[in-house]
Amino acid sequence: MRDYFELDSVPVEEPCTQLGADDYTKRARLECRAFIDQLERAFPQAIDAGCYFTTRKHPHDFGVYFTVAIAYDDDDDDQTRAAYEIEGNMPAHWDDDARAYLAAHGYDTVPA
Repeated sequence: MRDYFELDSVPVEEPCTQLGADDYTKRARLECRAFIDQLERAFPQAIDAGCYFTTRKHPHDFGVYFTVAIAYDDDDDDQTRAAYEIEGNMPAHWDDDARAYLAAHGYDTVPA
């Protein structure tokens, strides 16, 4: 059965756009896209096993917020292992490709 691990919208030690910011939706979607691309580069075995990364929307008192999740089939041992591997080994920082993507799309607060 299809299941998800909610990961986050950015690597674990990076700041993220805060819900309620004027440009939240645009910036959060950029963060999620960059993070998905980075996770696909870092964990190709998850894709090979049949997992995929997706952006998910969640309602909140202050609006809708976005996260990245890994989707996997919990009846498939390879997919389940891959999802747990990712969930337990999240990147701490943006990689160079993610930084370049964010900068190219006008994301102006990408720490070095």
